[in-house]
Amino acid sequence: MNEPILQIEGLNVSFRDEAGWHRVVENVSFSLFPGQSLGIVGESGSGKSVTSLSVMRLLPAMGSRVDSGTITFRNDENTSISITDMDESGMRKLRGSRLAMVFQEPMTSLNPVMKCGRQLTESIRLHLGLSLKKAREHTLSLFSEVLLPDPERVYNAYPHQLSGGQKQRVMIAMAIACRPAILIADEPTTALDVTVQKAILGLLKSLQEKYGMSLIFISHDLGVIAEVADHVVVMKQGVIVEQGKVADIFANPQHPYTQGLLACRPPLGKRLRRLPVVSDFAVNKDTSANQKSKLLIEVSREERIAQHQKLYTGNPLLRVEDLSVYYPMPKPFFQRQREYFKAVDQISFDVYKGETLGLVGESGCGKTTLGRSVLRLIEPTSGKLLYDGLNLRNLQKTELRQLRKRIQIIFQDPYSSLNPRITAGQAIIEPMQAHNMHGGDKTRKQKVLELLERVNLSPDYFNRYPHQFSGGQRQRICIARALALDPEFIICDESVSALDVSVQAQVLNLLNDLKKSFGFTYIFISHDLSVVRFMSDRMLVMKKGKLVEFGEADSIYENPSEAYTRDLIAAIPGTGVRTVH
Repeated sequence: MNEPILQIEGLNVSFRDEAGWHRVVENVSFSLFPGQSLGIVGESGSGKSVTSLSVMRLLPAMGSRVDSGTITFRNDENTSISITDMDESGMRKLRGSRLAMVFQEPMTSLNPVMKCGRQLTESIRLHLGLSLKKAREHTLSLFSEVLLPDPERVYNAYPHQLSGGQKQRVMIAMAIACRPAILIADEPTTALDVTVQKAILGLLKSLQEKYGMSLIFISHDLGVIAEVADHVVVMKQGVIVEQGKVADIFANPQHPYTQGLLACRPPLGKRLRRLPVVSDFAVNKDTSANQKSKLLIEVSREERIAQHQKLYTGNPLLRVEDLSVYYPMPKPFFQRQREYFKAVDQISFDVYKGETLGLVGESGCGKTTLGRSVLRLIEPTSGKLLYDGLNLRNLQKTELRQLRKRIQIIFQDPYSSLNPRITAGQAIIEPMQAHNMHGGDKTRKQKVLELLERVNLSPDYFNRYPHQFSGGQRQRICIARALALDPEFIICDESVSALDVSVQAQVLNLLNDLKKSFGFTYIFISHDLSVVRFMSDRMLVMKKGKLVEFGEADSIYENPSEAYTRDLIAAIPGTGVRTVH
């Protein structure tokens, strides 16, 4: 442990755009020791991924450059190798064999037209020189090692035939195939279920201990970093603002930015009125203990009981009775009866005006199908949907179209739900035109400008295209588009799951502010129970299409009756450390 296996000193990296070159990583220096787990944390654009790509020499040749600094790797012979000065042929030998990387999105990292087994055997034969038979045996062994069910099936499967967690395990198997000295994991659990995330983090830790690898783990969530790392480097806008032992950083964060990152996740031991955001901890602000306490105003149990007594008087706005959505399975030739996949299986619940109903569960549990079937974007197989006295299943297309002005949905991925060819302003105006609302286009444009301001975006963004925004800004545009029709009921389908924790806090606060201002009713869908608990009055827990637990959100969190709910709570990363110090 005396000599670092990786040393970065004074790294400066620049990217080029229309205006010229600009610095994205500035004077970054840190060391990684043999067997050490180092976390790099920061928001999108902080430079953490650029730093790791610089180590792997995978920055695009056009449009990027390393201005200065050194990256030194110490090989098995205890000889220092300069990565910054190495030619490409030397780097190809180093990559995969001694340095390996697991990327954030496995679907874009795996070749979609090549079977998973072949993708590994190619890499293994290239680096280890094994025969096809030996490479196949090694691949199946690796699939078993990363706890993939049925390695033979995965070997012959295409990436689209695997779940997100299984694809990520294939990527980890590929990364450890040659027993690298350093494994870089770049946001490998972002947007995965908390239970799958916990399994992936546990797998990385066990593999690191087994092979004595050094690990660089990149994330925007300090809670996740606390699960895997010994040391942490905190980056902001390309600069390291703080680094040290994880325990020390969590116990006594020195920089306001680190304090903000720790504070902006929903705390597990209390219910806050509003989540702190990173900007609350700006360097030029008073971040004294007194100021911090003002950011953490709790909702008392008595206040919450009074709110609910008022909320649950009268009739429900939405009543769902025995709702089912079944999909036919392929029928074998010799089988008489067709079998069905029960995505949603006889679920019943009510939603009251002004309520936020949380819907939580793992991927594939049916929560998104349930949310979309309420809007009849997916046709239910059976059951009743009563909205404000109307039977939604009996409505004709024209009647349903009119009703959709009152019920809107915010989807998980804002980029795919926005048309890349039209501006943000046009995207918000479009539903107004379709429903002939808010007068002429001049009046509609004024309405759009008001909506942009309402979701904390500049009116100047009206003429910008989706690719010109960050993920959080795109999600705000989708929220503004949902508000354009003056709805009263909004379904939020995993609308913050892929956002930075700091941006997530801003969007959650925005949704709650809008609820207070406009009296919205929400169904809030997520796989993260801590987020659902912060947002919800009541919570519905789903597993494999069935309702397994339903009740007041705080009561379920504090005293879950089902083992499945307890597993979801236990899987929340950084349990017990998300507090402001």
